[in-house]
Amino acid sequence: MSGVWGNRLKLSIFGESHGKGVGVVIDGLPAGLELDLDYMRKEMKRRAPGNKKISTSRKEKDAFNIISGYFNNKTTGTPMCCMIENTNQKSKDYERIRNIMRPGHADYTGNIKYLGANDYRGGGHFSGRLTAPLVFAGAIAKQILLKKKIVIGSHIKSIGNISDTSFNLTDIKSVELEKLTNKEFPVIDDNKGREMKEEIIKAKEDKDSLGGIIETSIVNVQAGIGEPFFDSIESKLAQMIFSIPGVKGVEFGKGFDISKMKGSEANDQFYIEKENIKTDTNNNGGINGGISNGMPIIFKTAFKPTPSIGKKQRTVDISSKENIEFSIKGRHDPCIVPRALVVVESVSAIALLDLIMERDGVSWIV
Repeated sequence: MSGVWGNRLKLSIFGESHGKGVGVVIDGLPAGLELDLDYMRKEMKRRAPGNKKISTSRKEKDAFNIISGYFNNKTTGTPMCCMIENTNQKSKDYERIRNIMRPGHADYTGNIKYLGANDYRGGGHFSGRLTAPLVFAGAIAKQILLKKKIVIGSHIKSIGNISDTSFNLTDIKSVELEKLTNKEFPVIDDNKGREMKEEIIKAKEDKDSLGGIIETSIVNVQAGIGEPFFDSIESKLAQMIFSIPGVKGVEFGKGFDISKMKGSEANDQFYIEKENIKTDTNNNGGINGGISNGMPIIFKTAFKPTPSIGKKQRTVDISSKENIEFSIKGRHDPCIVPRALVVVESVSAIALLDLIMERDGVSWIV
């Protein structure tokens, strides 16, 4: 059972990759909130495949249908349910391999957990297709956070061994993040971006795939958001980020590199500028003790290479109990990172909004 996530803002997702559709139920939104549906459609489009050379050829419009909780252009305060129809499945691609456990996928673990009753087509409920409803919910959360001038943005930090320029940890402007959001291939250094795209195309031609890292920043978060220990900002963000298929690592601020520093180097020392308390470095990513300190919140998310590749691989057939070799057919992304930026931002917005609603209630939203 996937369950329900959140304290004040609760949500659950449903559906399978090749089922009738996928969707989300959101509970906790106050009544009277007007939504910018055009903005939400734009966010959904960021997740959809757009470049055939570097993404899957499966085309889904990702048109969302709000079936409850929204009336006369405003939220009603009751649970909102959104459905996103699947329209371009090729389920026959999976019939011949229904008993073959694809390496790197959840075929085997899903088969064991659900006693063989799991929907194996396209990964079923484990599919990245389930990130579409998360982006829908995240688009709502982003709109609400803008009321506090909180902006979330990301860039592709690396694809394979090719790395983009990093964010300035102490000085990130919202306009910089908004500019990245509007880019077709969001990188700071466009030359590095061209190299990344060439590397993705090369991997696709080799019937292989690539992973990468997304760097995300959240700016204008006031100090004092979050809780110590179990509901720390890191805990809440990491839980949601690890819910994204393919994520294998998250690090805040300097992340693992902070372990190589001395305390005198790692500590972010405070100073006052125009009555605002700031730090001269941001090695801890804007968080101390699980609580925001007013500096930009910065973290990186590592994605593994797409497990669906055309190269021959070793696995097992659970029906014949034999060791076999096979290659995956069908339509798959050679690299999911470019489409995952908006997903990381969306779940981050959901997590942060839940924390703010716990502290400030909901009266500020409408």
